[in-house]
Amino acid sequence: MRLLALTVVVMVAFAANSVFGRMALVNGDMDAMGYSTIRMAAGGAMLALLCMLSRGSVALGGEGRVTGVLSLLLYMAAFSLSYVGIDTGIGALILFGCVQITMFAGALISGERPPFTRWAGAAMAFGGLAWLLWPGSAVQVSVFHGLLMAASGIGWGIYSLIGRKAKDALQNTGANFILATPAILIVWLLVGVGEMTKQGVILAVLSGAITSGMGYALWYAVLPKLSATTASVAQLTVPVIATLGGWLFLSEAVSWSFAMASAIVLGGVALSVVPRQRGLSHS
Repeated sequence: MRLLALTVVVMVAFAANSVFGRMALVNGDMDAMGYSTIRMAAGGAMLALLCMLSRGSVALGGEGRVTGVLSLLLYMAAFSLSYVGIDTGIGALILFGCVQITMFAGALISGERPPFTRWAGAAMAFGGLAWLLWPGSAVQVSVFHGLLMAASGIGWGIYSLIGRKAKDALQNTGANFILATPAILIVWLLVGVGEMTKQGVILAVLSGAITSGMGYALWYAVLPKLSATTASVAQLTVPVIATLGGWLFLSEAVSWSFAMASAIVLGGVALSVVPRQRGLSHS
């Protein structure tokens, strides 16, 4: 029960990232790059504190660091820019679907030979995402902002692929957040600092320090105790929770078309993580 409770907390934290971002950006409390910068800095500070408390130091070096930092920057920047013009649940669904598709592609490139169910699931999820983003479809989505969120998902997917090889996930994530903060700050200053309200800063700090920093740390603590399939299926709840949050806190409507597209994407991801049976004794 304790493991289940911790897993639920992590999934709510991940969904809250979408809700916080949408709340800050749709109300004009923060410009997109400013939100990303403060979120990154707050996440880096929290992860650095956790590393110091649990490891005694923060190691900034390591294999794949440049790629990790760049993919994290892509995820953070595109995430905030997309939520300027896309609803919470739709954004979370596109993000989650693209993360899974990117990781599937990464597995292929690395030489894995997935079973038919994973091919079918990936195709199904891709079809649902295409329906969401297709111009003139029944689901009203800004194609530009949808593609930005897709780019964010690709960035996080690459980041996750690199992170799977890390010997210490907490140290690895902490180092990436810390090193990415000056880079995203420079970008923010170059594009121009926009309006910033107290509420926007609070939401960015909450997203960075609590639902990102502490959320990722808790996830890495829970993840070794879950099977790969259970962990993947658990993440299917994130877009659903984010949609509920958008409805409760932002009065965002949920159409039947979006519900159907969601079912296709999430069903495809679920199909792709079902373990292949190895005979009747495992059925």
